[in-house]
Amino acid sequence: MSQKIDGGIAASAQLRPVTVLAKAAPAGDTAARPVEAVDSLRLTGEATNLQAMQRELSTAPAIDSGRVQAVREALENGSYRINPEAIAQRMLDMDQQLRG
Repeated sequence: MSQKIDGGIAASAQLRPVTVLAKAAPAGDTAARPVEAVDSLRLTGEATNLQAMQRELSTAPAIDSGRVQAVREALENGSYRINPEAIAQRMLDMDQQLRG
């Protein structure tokens, strides 16, 4: 069984506006007073530390040009030494910090 859907059907009911009634005020109140919302925010110690770190990092230069120059010179003259134990230890330390 199939039916044809046709958009030509006229609506039989008229829409009417709906009025919302307000609640009556208690007998003792003469005038309604607006309620003031008070917003507050309290940061945790960790959030405060992160904000301080962000401020500190935003003022620091992105690249330490003195360190870059020192490494460049050490590479050029062959005196740059790699310490795999120190690198591994720093990687492990960073992993510990990320895990919390």
